[in-house]
Formats: sequence, structure tokens, C-alpha cells
Amino acid sequence: MVRTPAPISPAPSSAAHPLQTVAVVGLGTMGAGIAEILARAGHEVIGIDISDAVARQAVTALEQSTSRAVSRDRISERERRDVLARFRTFSELRAAADADLVIEVVPENYELKHEVLSALEAVVRPDTILATGTNALSVTRLAAEATRPERVLGMHFFNPAPAMKLVEIVSSVLTSPAAVEAVTALARELGKEPVAVGDRPGFVADGLLFGYLNQAAAMYEAKYASREDIDAAMKLGCGLPMGPLALLDLIGIDTARTVLEAMYAASHDRLSAPAPILKQLSEAGLTGRKAGRGFYTYEAPGSATVVGDAETPASAAGAAAGRPVRAVGVAGSGTMASGIAEVFAKAGLDVVIAARSQEKADSAKARITKSLGRSVSKGRMTEEARDEALARITPAGSLDAFADVDLAVEAVAEDLAVKQQLFAALDKVCKPGAVLATTTSSLPVVACARATSRPQDVIGMHFFNPAPAMKLVEVVRTVLTADDVHATVREVCSRIRKHPVDCGDRAGFIVNALLFPYLNNAVKMVEQHYATLDDIDAAMKLGGGYPMGPFELLDVVGLDVSLAIEQVLHREFRDPGLAPAPLLEHLVAAGCLGRKTGRGFREYAKA
Repeated sequence: MVRTPAPISPAPSSAAHPLQTVAVVGLGTMGAGIAEILARAGHEVIGIDISDAVARQAVTALEQSTSRAVSRDRISERERRDVLARFRTFSELRAAADADLVIEVVPENYELKHEVLSALEAVVRPDTILATGTNALSVTRLAAEATRPERVLGMHFFNPAPAMKLVEIVSSVLTSPAAVEAVTALARELGKEPVAVGDRPGFVADGLLFGYLNQAAAMYEAKYASREDIDAAMKLGCGLPMGPLALLDLIGIDTARTVLEAMYAASHDRLSAPAPILKQLSEAGLTGRKAGRGFYTYEAPGSATVVGDAETPASAAGAAAGRPVRAVGVAGSGTMASGIAEVFAKAGLDVVIAARSQEKADSAKARITKSLGRSVSKGRMTEEARDEALARITPAGSLDAFADVDLAVEAVAEDLAVKQQLFAALDKVCKPGAVLATTTSSLPVVACARATSRPQDVIGMHFFNPAPAMKLVEVVRTVLTADDVHATVREVCSRIRKHPVDCGDRAGFIVNALLFPYLNNAVKMVEQHYATLDDIDAAMKLGGGYPMGPFELLDVVGLDVSLAIEQVLHREFRDPGLAPAPLLEHLVAAGCLGRKTGRGFREYAKA
């Protein structure tokens, strides 16, 4: 039976905030960070940990942090002393007796959290709010077993707590609105961005983040790509602050496994079923940075410095020498083709850009001329370098101009029939030994290869848009690609100052295979009325450090493009969890494709 939440009687107020005295139970990395934020904001902080060593470490961390702030003229020495005086540590829960708010940040174990919260209820005032810092366990379950469930809620900070702006405020059906209002006001006072969410495993940010991390772990476990390539792909291809495997090491592999198990228990979505490697690593004690070893090996437990076990991708092991490349042909006249041609020309290669007509080819070169002109005006290149690059580019109205190129790069529409027709033409025009590359982001490279009489010469070179700015190139070799062709493309990537990552010929390669299920899951959250577009975007930017929220990104990419990629992934892997969200399908059917049409998940002013 659901009990009606009782009103919370007023807590002792102060000029600063009614929740003036806050106890933090558990002074590990997260707890110490929360304590620091509170003390700096003028709150009296009672730090509680059963380990004296951990408590001393938390005090030391605050001393070091405030010392740095003084040295950088952010606070005075007097302010530093005041902050330190506001933080007191204890080893017993009864120290929280006078707290207005208690935040528990003990390990993610239901029995332990229940025990702590029950013990706290016996010592705190009746009006004290109890907040759990869980990111995976049921707040409702913890509240339901409390004596005063209306005062129990979730307050989920993100690591590192002093830097990350997001705080998820998690209420259950039992939570008093007054308690939610009080902690929301506190979060804002601390300079954080509070997002109100319901009680489900992972909440918003972790609910989206951990599924993505899990798929990255599974991709690595399948030996599809190396650790370094998976991490580099997501950093360079999506602008993320960390790669997924490095992030798992930072979070803790055991913590990630706990969160994923809770998510799977609630949803039975196979995409959130923990990858077996997470169990293997955590049970072996290889839990990431805190243990000194996880997906990577670190200089010491707690260190961020990775040491000497860099992996060599299987596809690169014993690679043959590459073929010489002096001239490049780029087939296509759109934005991507123009950008790729510009990249090659700036690197000193002769480039032929071929389109269906001379007029279209000339238009592509004109686009490159404008782009290079902007680079000159911004001081990124000299006029002489611009003129030299433009002199290397020859526009042509026919593929016949590719007769002498060493590398032909296809950058036409993402349509398999169109690409196969083009590769059949390249097979006839290009000289023996020329490397033939497709820039496809989702179609099978081998299908393009089989359209030629020389499939061993065909490879994928997936550039990211805009090609002149984005550093990543996914190098996609098929089961038929020759070793020296693979070596050639990697060498060319180095010449044009791009970062190549190796992957096999399967839908999505690395980036799209990890990115689009995450975007699809965000759409499902909105369909289920769990959170708003704005809250989800804010959660991922502020809690995950993403440069754009999922709905901002979907509208930029184009909902039609996003749907097509989701459909390819679903067909390839046959996983029900990859089925495109119906809301995405409906918007595309209605012609709401994002920024390019003025309306997608949001509406945009006409240019």
C-alpha cells in the first residue's frame, strides 16, 4: 500500500540555506568530492567513514584542493582556513544527529545501504532528509523499508563531483515534494544543475551511458578492435572527453557491472546484460584505476598513468609495406567529397575530383576554394599554401580522369546500388594496383568489392564530417582485402594527418555501432515519458561531458540518416534492442528530419 507522504517540518534555518548542516557518509572519492563542494559553499559538513585512513585521506584531499585554489588566487588563505574548519570527520553514524541532510555514498550494495539508512533513522531528527547517492539501486525499495519514507530520496552526483555540474534528484512515489524542493534548491546553491528523474536503474545519464560502455566492452571482448582504437574512435569521432574503456577503468569495472545488472534486471534488454569480460575482470580484482589494472594497466593503484602494455591491432600485426600513392581520385561532388579532396590537396597529393558533369566538378572545386579562403582569413594557412593546394586539384566530368591515380576514393550517396555501379566503373578505369576505397558509414564494404574483378584492392576509408576538421578515419578491411592495401591506407592517413583506427566489415564499424544505439535509447526514454528532451540533453552534457545532448545531435545528423543507420544495425545484429524507436520512425515519416528541414525533435528558426 502506498502511504501518503507526510509534510516535512521545517528544519533549523540559516541565512545561507535551510539545509545548513550536511553529513556525508562514506568518504571515498565521491564522498570526499561532495564534502568539498558543501564546505566550499559555506555548509557545515560532517564527514563519516568507518576507516580513519579514508577520513584522513578526504581531509588531505580538501587541504590540497584549497591550497591549489589559494595559489591560483581563487580564494584567500583566510577563506581556505574557514573551509577546512567547516569539515569535521567522525567514525560513527551518531555524529550525524544534528544534520539537516545526510547523503550516503557507501558502496553499491543494497544490504549495506539499507543498514546505513536504518541506523541513521535511529539517530537523526525526524525532519532530517536522507539522500542515497546510488546510481543503480532502487530508491523506492530503500525508502519503502524506512520508518519515514517521505524523507528518503536519491541525490546522484557525478565523478569528479567538484567539476561535474549534474545532480540527478531521484524521487519515489513515497517522497515528499518538500524534500525534493529542498535538495533541488541546495543543488542549485552549490552551482549544480539539478535534473528531476523517476526511480529506475541508471536514471537518465547512467541509463544511457552504461549501455554504451557495455557495448564497447563487448566489442573489445569480441576482438573486433583494439582498446586503443575503440577509445580513439569515440574521442575523435564524437568529441567525447574519454574513450569508453578508459572510462570504465575510471568508474570501476565492478561498479559498472553492478549498474548494468540492475538495469538488465529491470528491463531484460540484452544490450544492458553485462558483457562477460566485465565479470571476468571484476572477479579477478582487475577493477580499473583503483586496482592499478583493468582494461589498461596503470603505474600504481589510483594512478591515471597508463604503462607499457599497448596492444597492436591484429589487423596491423606483420603488415606488409604499402603501395606508393602520389595521385588521388575523389568520386563525388558533395560536401564530403569536397572536404576529402581538400584534405588530400593540403597534404601535398595531386587530386582529381570527378563528378557526373564538369559543372558539378567545378562547383566542388569552388566549394574547396571558399573553404581554403576561410582558412586564410582565420590565419590557419598562408595565401601561398592555399594557391598551391588549389593548383593540385583538377575537376573532371568523368571517371576516365582516374586512369593514373594510385588511390580512388568513392564519396557518393549512401546507396549500395549506386556505390556498386561506381565500383564497377572504377574497376574498368583505374590502373592495375590502384587502391579503391569507399567512404561508406554503414554499408558492407565487401559488397562494393565484389562489384569489381579485384576485391583484394578494395577497402573502407570512413572519414567523418567535416573531413578537413575531424581527425578520425575508420579503416575497414574485408576478408578479401590485401595486407599491402591495408598498409597503404594507414600510411596515407598518416600523410594527411588523420588518426586511423582498424575495424572489420560489419554494420556501424566502431563509432556508429556504439553511438546510434545510445541515441536510440534516448528516444525511447522520451517515448516512455521518463524524462524530457531538455533534461536528457542536459544530463548527458553535464553528467557525461558530451559536447552535445542526444537530441541536439540527432537533429544535426538528420533523423532520416539516423533512422537508416539504426535500421542497418538492426538488420545486421538482429537484436530487438536495436530496433529503431517508433517515435524516430514517425518523425521521419512526417518529414521532420532535424535542422535541415527546420523541425526534428525541436523546431528551428529559418535561416
